[in-house]
Amino acid sequence: MLKVIIFDFDGTLADTIDILLSISNRLSAEFGFKSATKEELAQLSNLTSSQILRYSGISIFKFPLLIRKLKAELHNEIPNIQLFPGIKEVLLELTKLGFQLGIITSNSRENVLALLEINGLQGTFTFIYSGSTFGKHKVIKKWLKKEHINPEKVIYVGDETRDIDAAKKTGIKIIAVSWGFNSKSALAAQNPDFLIERPQQLIEIMSNLG
Repeated sequence: MLKVIIFDFDGTLADTIDILLSISNRLSAEFGFKSATKEELAQLSNLTSSQILRYSGISIFKFPLLIRKLKAELHNEIPNIQLFPGIKEVLLELTKLGFQLGIITSNSRENVLALLEINGLQGTFTFIYSGSTFGKHKVIKKWLKKEHINPEKVIYVGDETRDIDAAKKTGIKIIAVSWGFNSKSALAAQNPDFLIERPQQLIEIMSNLG
């Protein structure tokens, strides 16, 4: 019986894609990688995270500093960030159904908490962990071990191919959502357990699995 639902943040709960694109383009000259238009971003959504990294041309050595700067600049944009339509209602319904909700993200914990507070959701999640962009599986494994939780009781919800990869590496089920960064076809190619197009479908899946 599933008890815990772990959510990704950017592109799954929070619609940060356009803002992150704007910040990235501002930093592109400083860090020596290609800027991108919205049209190019749509094309990139068909690629995996590692393919996008290679395409951008950014040095792997500069990448950690870029991510830190992105998080810092994103903090100033928190008042301008919206949750995806229907997400708040779904989260509240899932808690009523008895599920424990958590967040594991490559964004900063401070950014997540700030947006949750603005939306009156600060008490909805029992844990929030921040990890490296390509190290989510390590954070999940550490959490599972710390809380002594069977992976079979956990499901992860994310919008990128790297979320699917992280879930598979830790032995938990994955619900991929098509309203975030990666396209539906890119997500489907990674064979998630579920692939959904509307937040309300989370209720339907969890009602059946729970």
